[in-house]
Amino acid sequence: MKVLLLLLSVAAFAEDGKLIFQKSFPGSTPAWVKIVIEKNGQGVYTEAPDDPQPMTFKLHEHEAATMFGLAEKLGHFSRTLESGLAVAKMGDKTLRWEIDGKAQEQKFNYSSDVDAQQLTDWFEKISESERYLMELERSARFDKLGVNRVILQIQAAYEKKRLVAVDQFLKWLDRVTKNESYLNMARERAARLADIFRNPPPVEGTK
Repeated sequence: MKVLLLLLSVAAFAEDGKLIFQKSFPGSTPAWVKIVIEKNGQGVYTEAPDDPQPMTFKLHEHEAATMFGLAEKLGHFSRTLESGLAVAKMGDKTLRWEIDGKAQEQKFNYSSDVDAQQLTDWFEKISESERYLMELERSARFDKLGVNRVILQIQAAYEKKRLVAVDQFLKWLDRVTKNESYLNMARERAARLADIFRNPPPVEGTK
């Protein structure tokens, strides 16, 4: 009975919590970022504490599961992550876990923990993805000649596995595809990329 209650408690803990990442790195782009991820993959991205227009996105199931799995392996940030090594300044980072009004977090510049590195990289990929999305929207609205360049950058990032939540790009890729005011090469590339995003290859380890 005690084992069952413990398992139920662990399941509830894993089900309801949220992951939060914050990074401050003056002089970089962006200089400040905060990302909040819910268990179901819903996320919010902001580049200022008082950001009037936060960006929302939805991670794929395997993406969210991987991130929450890494957080679990890290004890939901119950242990120190800072390496203490003399390394260059890489930005002040915080990994935070919140559940039922309670929270635990770790702040660090550099961690030698492989799981912490991987989880931080996932958040970095989210930040990169949102920046690419902002650039695609900006160019689609105000710089039609620059759209082709941005799509090439997005394609390269995808091929390097630096994009997440790719469904969020479809709105703007479809807009470029269907609008004859854009360059033909941009429309063709947008169509091909949208097709890839709609029909991605199977993720290793999933059915």
